[in-house]
Amino acid sequence: MKKQLTRISILQSAKITTALYVFMGFIYTLIGVPMIIFGSPGVMKVGFIYLLMPIIMAVFGFIFFVIFAALYNLLAKWLGGIEVEVTDITNEA
Repeated sequence: MKKQLTRISILQSAKITTALYVFMGFIYTLIGVPMIIFGSPGVMKVGFIYLLMPIIMAVFGFIFFVIFAALYNLLAKWLGGIEVEVTDITNEA
């Protein structure tokens, strides 16, 4: 059975992707903290930027996903959406 994704909910989807970008941004804080603690003054400045990466990634992730979703919705009207094939399964015990 084929299904087609014809529209993406822009705000709801952007909220979810923003939350995912925040979590991914915490990886950068693990790099930034040692840079701040053990680095020279120049390295410490870069460390502070790494420390702010969850916020930076969330903002840019939100903006770019909103643009992506709006473009997808526009193109899906003209070209059709992404098609996926799904299969119903039964729970066999």
